[in-house]
Amino acid sequence: RVDRRQRQMCIRDRSKRAKEHREMQSALAKGDEVVTDGGLMGKIVDIGDHAILVQFADNLEVKVRREAISSVLPKGTLKKL
Repeated sequence: RVDRRQRQMCIRDRSKRAKEHREMQSALAKGDEVVTDGGLMGKIVDIGDHAILVQFADNLEVKVRREAISSVLPKGTLKKL
């Protein structure tokens, strides 16, 4: 049985991760290398209020929702792959 204290810690941890994720998404910038929720890696070409245009290949740009970006990669990661 999970006691009250453990439950509060889990909720706090989840809230902290959600806050960090929202901050990461609001700090996205053109040229950032990102990973989507689906695992696709690409470079941000353009940013709108709710959608981001991501280049996944030379002739392939896809508009994705801002919420679909799961993480930002260090600069130059895509060139190393």
